[in-house]
Amino acid sequence: MEWGNGSLHADFVLLGLFSGSRAPWLLFALILLVFVASIASNATMILLIRVDPRLHTPMGLMSYDRYGAICYPLSHRVCLLIVAAAWLGGSADGFLLTPVTMQFPFCASRDINHFFCEAPALLKLSCRDTSAYETAMYVCCFLMLLIPFSVTSASYNRILIAVYRMSEAEGRRKAVATCSSHMVVVSLFYGAAMYTYVLPHAYHTPEQDKAVSAFYTILTPVLNPLIYSLRNRDVTGALQRALGKCLSSGKVTTS
Repeated sequence: MEWGNGSLHADFVLLGLFSGSRAPWLLFALILLVFVASIASNATMILLIRVDPRLHTPMGLMSYDRYGAICYPLSHRVCLLIVAAAWLGGSADGFLLTPVTMQFPFCASRDINHFFCEAPALLKLSCRDTSAYETAMYVCCFLMLLIPFSVTSASYNRILIAVYRMSEAEGRRKAVATCSSHMVVVSLFYGAAMYTYVLPHAYHTPEQDKAVSAFYTILTPVLNPLIYSLRNRDVTGALQRALGKCLSSGKVTTS
């Protein structure tokens, strides 16, 4: 595509998350800290599961359906099917949306007002009518978000009903505290995704899109291991054992 100075540009430019901020370096440092914490916590979980055989159980999958995992323990085959379905569903969505989106001509500015190439932000640069495709994309995203969110909510509702019938007050309090923290993360993720992909563009601005997208791309990944895994007794026990082995091996090496 030829621009005013006669040069050829075929690349898109991401304007970033802090394009209009007065203190971009402060926000960058905060996001970097959150990102490093997310990588470190998730890497710690992967390492613990790898080295501790006690964690080789279906309870890593409890975040998908805690009611099913608690009341109907998952077999190894069911675990693999759940993981495969999650990966295939997410991959199919990306592989379908990306090629179709890139088929539209982009004859205006190539500056994407976002911090990653999200389809709705990219479609705003097209010089062709994309309303039919946007409608189809909204319907697809609505179903892909609504179905798992509804299943997860129904699962937690059944847990809360069972908890309400418990006679022990202390156990009821702990169960409600655990489930409520899980539902906060679930609501943050699905709420932000629905806001971005389901709500019409007339009801939100690009700045609001970037802020909301940060919730399900930056915030929830760092909260997931803290809420779903590191608060679990088996995981904390595995972490203590791993740290104990590291400390004991260090003392032996020093002596």
